[in-house]
Amino acid sequence: MATGTEPHPNSGGVRTGTRAAIAAPHLRTDRWWLAPAATAAGLLAFVVYSTWRAFADARYYAAPYVSPFYSPCLAERCHTMHAGPNAPVFGSWWGISPAIIILIFPLGFRLTCYYYRKAYYRGFWLSPPACAVPEPHRKYTGETRLPLILQNVHRYFFYAALLVAGVLTYDTVLAFRDENYRWGHMGLGTVVFLVNILLIWAYTLSCHSCRHIVGGRLKHFSRHPVRYRAWGVVSRLNDRHMQLAWASLVSVALADFYVFLLASGAFTDPRFF
Repeated sequence: MATGTEPHPNSGGVRTGTRAAIAAPHLRTDRWWLAPAATAAGLLAFVVYSTWRAFADARYYAAPYVSPFYSPCLAERCHTMHAGPNAPVFGSWWGISPAIIILIFPLGFRLTCYYYRKAYYRGFWLSPPACAVPEPHRKYTGETRLPLILQNVHRYFFYAALLVAGVLTYDTVLAFRDENYRWGHMGLGTVVFLVNILLIWAYTLSCHSCRHIVGGRLKHFSRHPVRYRAWGVVSRLNDRHMQLAWASLVSVALADFYVFLLASGAFTDPRFF
């Protein structure tokens, strides 16, 4: 005789004998799939665009702007091409696009970011696809096994992201030069770079790892007033971590695309002064 607690015929995930036996996959009647679908589409669009630009190995410099995808350009050919913050670590033997060297660090930071984990877990792996919608997987091991246990390197990618943000800040300062490297220039590209670096810093500093570094492991905030104030600022940024993650993702792609258009000769950078 049925007791009402038997596993569902398609038992898996949360459908076990200890859960309520509900025939429907879920009881939500709204369009819950829109959010994960939009997330997956947005992330996929960035992956496709950044992959194309990284392997293009061309049109990433238009004086005085250098694409954030290629900075700092560590290959020898970049060093001879423009006057940006370059160090020819890789000589003439390096035959792959210079962007492959540097993109490892900001992409590693974003891939292991707490928000982005949630975004692509839900958008691509349906784990879970939405609140109150059970995931289709039969078991859940979390981030305790390979490869997901490697997500714990996020705190180390944070330090690399700080260095990258510092280099992009220097690039933004250099954007106040004209095509002849004379100071006192400000064009539309300068504004694009300013907006991008502000969003990059806001996203980087809103990171959960940053919040822990600034104010974590303190037993008494009253004894550390400076760190407490800094923790408060980072916490307010952390409240907007999702919005900053998307805004900075769009801004860095737009900054690269702007340089691409200039380098392609699509138009001349409008100059304000």
